[in-house]
Amino acid sequence: MQVLEQKINEIKFTWPLGFYSDAVHSGLKADKKDLGWLYSEVPAKAAGVYTTNQFQAAPIKLTKQTINHAHMLQAMIINSANANSCTGQQGELDAQTMQQLAAQQLHLEPAMVGVASTGIIGQLLPMTKVTAGISMLKLANSADIISAIQTTDQHEKKISVQVSLNDGQSIIITGFAKGSGMIHPNMATMLGFVTTDADIDGIDLQQLLSGQVDDTFNQITVDGDTSTNDMVIALANGKSNVQVVPETAEFTIFAQAFKQVLSTLAKGIASDGEGATKLVEVNVTSAESHLAAQQVAKAIVGSNLVKAAIFGADANWGRIMGAIGQTDAKIDPTNVMIMINGVAIVKQSQGIEYDHFAMQQALEQSFITIDVDVHAGTSSGQAWGCDLTYNYVKINAAYHS
Repeated sequence: MQVLEQKINEIKFTWPLGFYSDAVHSGLKADKKDLGWLYSEVPAKAAGVYTTNQFQAAPIKLTKQTINHAHMLQAMIINSANANSCTGQQGELDAQTMQQLAAQQLHLEPAMVGVASTGIIGQLLPMTKVTAGISMLKLANSADIISAIQTTDQHEKKISVQVSLNDGQSIIITGFAKGSGMIHPNMATMLGFVTTDADIDGIDLQQLLSGQVDDTFNQITVDGDTSTNDMVIALANGKSNVQVVPETAEFTIFAQAFKQVLSTLAKGIASDGEGATKLVEVNVTSAESHLAAQQVAKAIVGSNLVKAAIFGADANWGRIMGAIGQTDAKIDPTNVMIMINGVAIVKQSQGIEYDHFAMQQALEQSFITIDVDVHAGTSSGQAWGCDLTYNYVKINAAYHS
């Protein structure tokens, strides 16, 4: 693992070879950029993972259909402030219009353009503003699209890594995302985009994205609500001329770097939960299976009682035990161990003595780790979430149509 890490270096945010982006203020938001595109100068292999919510927004259905047709895209047109969800046939026509307008501006076939939207559900897009906004977009080297897709986000989620391969060649993987509330995947109110100049087959890219989403984006939770618009799209345009093929050393390095990008974005969303003051990481060990470990970890970060206790800097381990016990994962009920920020508070499923003042100070930190050993096997898993604060209620009480 150490050798792999030496070949993966986080760098200043930069687009991989052949990728361009721009964003404008089209009037969907009062005074911030709200519409942008991502463009590859050559067709890119494309992969996507989408919300499991039964009410899938028009952009989701259109982009899924577009990618599934040929596993290729050359551009994404993206807006915030309006989800174009639960908008009926007109919403579907509006998504198609966005696709067609962007394609026309970029001199592409519509089938080479994906569409993504995020924001208020149930309102029709003001297409006059959208149309004018698309006409203003340029082929720039801008990173403004990262802030343009935000809704209640407080900070940007972005990362670029340079990957050095065994033959001295290198590739870049760059990702950005938005998400703050309605976060409880399988996919939640979030948009994620990953770009790379690696040359990888579209089916291989889809398998890699689908598999790694399960251990990253699908292991975060903020509030237990899943949205109608979520998607993660990966684009690989091959401009580096570096081929990445499964069952090779190069693919192993690439996959590790790809997961680092997804993990960083996922944790960025968890830490930016609406009203959140703390990022919470749960590590579960000695589980019967990886799936069981993931289930237990996510149950803990998803418990409102645990989240509220962490906000209050209260090491109420009984709430953690309750969350573990609600799952159907195999555990040893007589031999669970819990540590918070490295301090043991439960052994053999019973509370033990610890320094309460030191623990309270530890829980005042912005990053909290909860380690749980369930003594049922040899597998491990992780999940990320945040605390539950007064501001979460305030934000969502004021977020209306």
